[in-house]
Amino acid sequence: MAAWHRFDPDARRLTLTVHVQPNAATSAVAGFHGDALKIRIAAPAVDNKANAALVDFLRRLLKLPASRIAIRHGAHGRRKIIEIADADASLLARLEDIAGQ
Repeated sequence: MAAWHRFDPDARRLTLTVHVQPNAATSAVAGFHGDALKIRIAAPAVDNKANAALVDFLRRLLKLPASRIAIRHGAHGRRKIIEIADADASLLARLEDIAGQ
């Protein structure tokens, strides 16, 4: 299992470690930064704009309601722990495919 994600099938919870690069030209998955999935976000890191754009990007990328995606740790830094509720193995497989694993 990759270090950038953890899946708990009993709790139906997927936890991601991401490294966010704000102020990018476009929002996109950009490979890995150490043990974290790197995501470029086309929003500035002020007034929570980058965090909101990150949740919106993940919502669109994974085709999930935003209510299932939460930033659990790191709201004020580049390294964040993202929790996705009501997850299943197919969501994990889709995310690994997007990340290129």
